Amino acid sequence: MNGKQLLLKFYTGRELMTVQMYLAHRRWFEMGFWALFFLVQWWAQFTVVYLEHRNGESGFEAWEFLVWEGTSILSVAMLLPLLLVWDRRFPLSQGRVWRHLAIHLQLTLPWSLLHVISMVAMRTGIYQLRGGTYDFGNWPVEFFYEYLKDFRTYGSLLSAVYLYRFLLIRMQGEARMLQLPDEGQPVEPVERPERLLVKKLGKEFLVNVRDIEWVEAAGNYVNLHLGDRIYPLRDTMTKLLERLDPEAFVRVHRSFIVRLDSIAEIEPLDSGDARVYLKGGRQIPVSRRYRDQLRAQLAPA
Repeated sequence: MNGKQLLLKFYTGRELMTVQMYLAHRRWFEMGFWALFFLVQWWAQFTVVYLEHRNGESGFEAWEFLVWEGTSILSVAMLLPLLLVWDRRFPLSQGRVWRHLAIHLQLTLPWSLLHVISMVAMRTGIYQLRGGTYDFGNWPVEFFYEYLKDFRTYGSLLSAVYLYRFLLIRMQGEARMLQLPDEGQPVEPVERPERLLVKKLGKEFLVNVRDIEWVEAAGNYVNLHLGDRIYPLRDTMTKLLERLDPEAFVRVHRSFIVRLDSIAEIEPLDSGDARVYLKGGRQIPVSRRYRDQLRAQLAPA
């Protein structure tokens, strides 16, 4: 398939294998991207600093610049999961943007403090292994300098995360429930819609609700899983469950809804929770709060 055919297939609303392959291995691609990103950042920053001091007048050796930049980048990489956790707790969603943005601004301070502490600890250990000592300098002055950089870094990483999510939604398509038409009667009950309207790259097409295998909460969205396809829906788990057929779907966890027909096996756990195995091989946690409800719906009438 040449480039023009690939582009045409992408814009006709048909399933693009490369997109689905990416989504199927999304976590590995994401980890690979961030690993490569931080490695490039490390080398680029080291190169800049080294070239600025290559005449040797600073009195520092090349390995020291490599350690300084490397420990700083590594500390940021280690703190990236924390930023993602805070974003899930305080998403910049409609109606809460300014309030949660103010919280993120406050979180830059502890984030920077953790960055500096881990960075200095690693540098101190490396210098000791080489028989020397590391001096961070005047802590109030140096921390203020590092905080200014960390403030920009935090904002840049958070912006990159939201840009990535926007592009991902554009690629895989965003679903929405069918609404009442502007004129005339609806072709099906809107309270229990049988189809979802999916918009992908300017094209719209319908997917069957009965093809949904499980649903996962994801910040401002819920992700609808239909085989190897994933469609984000801007909704809450509670509101979505109200519109799904209660005879077909059940909530099993604060963050998960499953289609009863997709369940292959339920495994009780010693903790009182359980685990659901779907026919496609996926494992879904079942919390004690929803375990009895799941058993009741699976019990024969």
